Amino acid sequence: MAHHARWTMSQVTALFQKPLLDLLFEAQQTHRQHFDPRQVQVSTLLSIKTGACPEDCKYCPQSARYKTGLEAERLMEVEQVLDSARKAKNAGSTRFCMGAAWKNPHERDMPYLEQMVQGVRAMGLETCMTLGTLTNEQAQRLASAGLDYYNHNLDTSPEFYGNIITTRTYQERLDTLDKVRNAGIKVCSGGIVGLGETVTDRAGLLLQLANLPTPPESVPINMLVKVKGTPLADNEDVDAFDFIRTIAVARIMMPTSYVRLSAGREQMSEQTQAMCFMAGANSIFYGCKLLTTPNPEEDKDLQLFRKLGLNPQQITTEMGDNEHQQQLAGQILNADTDNYYNAAVL
Repeated sequence: MAHHARWTMSQVTALFQKPLLDLLFEAQQTHRQHFDPRQVQVSTLLSIKTGACPEDCKYCPQSARYKTGLEAERLMEVEQVLDSARKAKNAGSTRFCMGAAWKNPHERDMPYLEQMVQGVRAMGLETCMTLGTLTNEQAQRLASAGLDYYNHNLDTSPEFYGNIITTRTYQERLDTLDKVRNAGIKVCSGGIVGLGETVTDRAGLLLQLANLPTPPESVPINMLVKVKGTPLADNEDVDAFDFIRTIAVARIMMPTSYVRLSAGREQMSEQTQAMCFMAGANSIFYGCKLLTTPNPEEDKDLQLFRKLGLNPQQITTEMGDNEHQQQLAGQILNADTDNYYNAAVL
């Protein structure tokens, strides 16, 4: 992907200050230059290892430091993961994302992770994972297994980051993105709106992403899901127009990237989601309910697609991305203990 001239903070700030309708118009024009405006990429996420994470991300119910009622802490068996992937494909998803709540994968985990990637890919689904910090060797091994995308979010601006996370540095996140890129895996990286950040912080996040040597192929923009027990449980709600504005600026700054409506979408009205699509969002996470809905035609997401005249994108043309760890909390599969091996030792 060719990279344009670097963005400056003054340029990004000017975008955020534009009248909203002018901004939406520019974003939609940019979107139509690079994408079919009626196509939306659809992904399904599975939490393959949930809870007991040693990190202190203040938004995340998976952190072992907060009492959120989340107890699961084991890596799923490969066949369990593949069974979920089959169900997702049968229900219309084209990308299967696998997320693990830990700081980084251990050597003992790698063979299982590689088998998951190989098995999902063999079904004709695109694969993505979010596993935390990677070494160069781990990135290469995942690439060799056929991993298409790796998600590792920057979350917020470098300046605000320390208010949210202290157990992993911003540079560590950037280094992991470099390792993933160098291994030949496509990059998915975005952030969260609603952490208590300022508009300047939102601009700073998008500046970091857009000015990477190669911008991420996909950029998930999450709205904070406030979970009881986490330090951010009582944060103020994000104004819908502020969220839509962030989507639009991301589209303008990264015109060839997929911009993803991610965590928090279930709390958004149909009207807000529609304006996000107008602002250039063209990828969604298709909830875990997809795995259990007997009649997908009546699914509320497909109903919204019909109302707006949107079409789920087919696997031959979509690029897609991953979902933020925050969303994993609601997606634990209730499986027998025999279907897991213990990965609680960090």
